[in-house]
Parts: sequence; structure tokens; C-alpha cells
Amino acid sequence: MQKVDLQQPFPILEFDETREAILEPTNLIKAVEMPEHVVPCFFQDVISRLVQEHGARVIKSLKSEYGTNPVYELVFEGKKLGVYHPGIGGPMAAGTLEEVIAIGGRKFVACGGAGVLDREIPVGHVLVPVAAVRDEGTSYHYLPPGREVEPSGEAVAAIEKTLQESEVPYNLIKTWTTDAFYRETRGKVQLRKSEGCQAVEMEAATFFAVAKFRGITFGQILYGGDDVSGGDWDHRSWTTHSVRDKLFLLAAQACLSL
Repeated sequence: MQKVDLQQPFPILEFDETREAILEPTNLIKAVEMPEHVVPCFFQDVISRLVQEHGARVIKSLKSEYGTNPVYELVFEGKKLGVYHPGIGGPMAAGTLEEVIAIGGRKFVACGGAGVLDREIPVGHVLVPVAAVRDEGTSYHYLPPGREVEPSGEAVAAIEKTLQESEVPYNLIKTWTTDAFYRETRGKVQLRKSEGCQAVEMEAATFFAVAKFRGITFGQILYGGDDVSGGDWDHRSWTTHSVRDKLFLLAAQACLSL
């Protein structure tokens, strides 16, 4: 085996372009008959209602030390759609996305929430990331070092078309992806705002990097949640906002149009 010198001043910069890793998802997980269209949904309350009220059924159970994470299938507007909870944070989101790709997912539109860096963005307002600042760690194992990463243009176009047809107001935004929500300092917030970020969350950059590496289609819809714009933190009761069910429906429609 040829020795490759990867060492850099900081480990996070030591990207290895080798395609095959020691653990490959397709070697560990068997593909199943599942829809190629999938919505990674961060709202466990919405997923529970899909099971209880709309007949979503388990087609695969992903397993980790967290326990069992089901991948569901349901019929939405006459078409089959996959749904799963991606977990919280970049590493978990990457791992579950890798496994869902391995079992057959190809076209993804995720739905979730984000903190806002602009207090004028109302809680519940729809946000569509077109770029994510890579202030997390996982994306650096999928792409060479860089400041930002973008979602699939095809997915963003599908999301915009769906929102416009449904007459839903939205913002196209740059988001700040970070691993450390307890280290969102006022200085960091001001820095991210200065480079155009309007929201902060924990997974977008990771999602987009994995998607580029694996060659699949991925976009995301968020809604404005808590206010972390630089003053006192305001929860704004964002985790119980009624927009969550609607956001899932919009993500499903956009995904199935791909």
C-alpha cells in the first residue's frame, strides 16, 4: 500500500480523498425495497403522528447505542415516501444519512428548525439554505477544507417551486452549522452575521457534504426558531410551533417532485 502523507498543522485539515473507507455502509447494511424519495424529519412529534394517523410503517430499523431508529414508508399523495429521524448533530446526521443511502434512498429534502441570527425573522418563518458555513467537523471528512458548502441546486429549485405554488413566504439563506450550541458566543454570532448568515443549526453543512460525496440529491427546509441574534437568548416557544406539520408536508411535496 502506497504511503500518503496527509499530515497538516491541524487534524481537521487532513482530508483523505480515498473513496473507500475501512467501514463502508453498503458492506454493513443490506439494501431493502424502499422509496428513493426520503424526508429526514427532525420532528419526532410529526413522525409519531405519521405512524398513528397515516399508517407509516417500518421498513428498516437502524441501530446504534442510542437504540433503534426506524426508517418508515408511507404513501403521500399517491406516491411512496421514506421518512426517518436523522438524529441531532453532524456525526449522527451523517451516519444515519449514509445508512439510508445504503438501503436505497437517493433524493432527500430534510425538514427542521434553526436558531435565527436576525431577530426580525419571525418564529415559524420558512428558511431555505443555499449555503452552509462549515463550522463543524464531519464535513471535513467528506470534502476538502473550505469555508462553505451548498445543497443540490435541483433540490433548492424543487423546494422553491413548492413554496411558491403553496404561496408560502420564505427566505433563501446562508446558515451557520456548528457542533457546539453551548459555544454560540456573541463574538461568533457577530462574525457569522458579518458573512451573511441568518440562521444557526447543527447539521446542514454535514448533510450537504455527505450528499456531494455520495452523489445524491439533497436540500433542506428550516423554520425560524429561537433567537440567538446576539442579545439575550429568546426561546420563543419554537419547539411547539404549529408550522412543524406544514413544513413536513412541504418537504414531502418538494422531495416527491424531484
